[in-house]
This record gives sequence, structure tokens and C-alpha cells, in this order.
Amino acid sequence: MASKVLQAIYTDDDILMEAVKAIRAKKYHIEEVYTPFPVHGLDKAMGLAETRLAITSFLYGLIGLAISIVMMNFIMIEDWPQNIGGKPSFSFIANMPAFVPIMFELTVFFAAHLMVLTFYLRSKLWPFKEAENPDVRTTDDKFLMEISVNEKNHKELTELVYNSGATEIKLKDN
Repeated sequence: MASKVLQAIYTDDDILMEAVKAIRAKKYHIEEVYTPFPVHGLDKAMGLAETRLAITSFLYGLIGLAISIVMMNFIMIEDWPQNIGGKPSFSFIANMPAFVPIMFELTVFFAAHLMVLTFYLRSKLWPFKEAENPDVRTTDDKFLMEISVNEKNHKELTELVYNSGATEIKLKDN
């Protein structure tokens, strides 16, 4: 048996939030919600787990910092030491104040660029990928909620969704 989803369209984000809370209170599983703009608090209302992307960003920053330290130590101290303004070039610590801007910039560079790649990999956004938006009106002014449905709870769920403020309801094969 193919799985089915109930697609409910809402016209206001406040009505959508109340509908999500009501549907979650009845223990139905909301597959996805498509919105034209970020709705604050929607992730918590849907029961989504907090993201761990901040941890990966911190780790990417540490990688950038480590690469900058190794790179500057090799280039400026071991491979090609230069006497610039009479400053000593025999140790990394003696030159550390001059290296701080480079360490900062490479930390930010690695964190930013690797986070973009991580975001694309995590959200499965590939170049030239077809859009998966089920209704184009959700990019303009409508909100769409997809709810898992089976034959037993179809009528009860449809009535609940309609009473929660949905303007349109469709049943689609997933």
C-alpha cells in the first residue's frame, strides 16, 4: 500500500502555528511544512530536534586555525625566514602578534566555506536539482502542511485539519 499525505493549505502563519499545535496534540505526524518566509517557533511546535550545525562550524573554525598556524610556521619560520623591520624570525611565539590577523581570517574562511558545503550536503541541495515544492503558491503567500495519513484516520484527520483553519485540503500519494 502506498503511503499518503494530506496537504493542507493555510493563509496565515498564526493560524498555521495553532494548527500545528492542535495536530501534534492529537499525536499525528507532520511530514513537512512549506512556508514563504521563516515562521519563528515552528520547529519547536513541530517537535524537531535542535540542529548540531553550530558544533560543526566550531570544528571547522578550529581546522582553519590549525592550518593557519602550521602554514605560517612553515612559511615564515622554517622555509623562508625574513628579517622584516628587525623582528626576530627564529620562533613562532616571537612573531605571534603579526600572525593573529591571518589566524583570524583563516578561521572565519574555513568555518564559512565549509558550513556552506555542509548545509548543501545536509539539506540535499545539489546544483541543477529539481525543486521538491508541492505547491508553487508557498513561495508567495500560502503555507502548506503535509501530514502522514492512513485509511483508519483519514476522515478524523481531514475534519481536524479543516476545523484548524485550512482553506484547501488535498490527499496525495507520497
